[in-house]
Amino acid sequence: MDYLQMIETLSPEVYQDLRRAVELGKWRDGRPLTAPQRANAMQAVIAWGERHLPPEQRVGYIDKGHKSGSQCEEPGVSVLAWRDRATEQ
Repeated sequence: MDYLQMIETLSPEVYQDLRRAVELGKWRDGRPLTAPQRANAMQAVIAWGERHLPPEQRVGYIDKGHKSGSQCEEPGVSVLAWRDRATEQ
């Protein structure tokens, strides 16, 4: 069985257990994850989420939102103007 086949066979319960283990740094029985275990579990969690979850539910999702209109500034907010004190004297 290759890696992608293994990811496909993971149940949502196993995914949640792996995710919890990565978040807490320990297995359900309290034993700590080793660095390689944590890296492998994290990779499996990310891969499973990419294949089975909508983007907003995946690990690492950042809601970037969107800006309305074509300007970044809010109406009524003034723009700062920098002055060089050396040239003012």
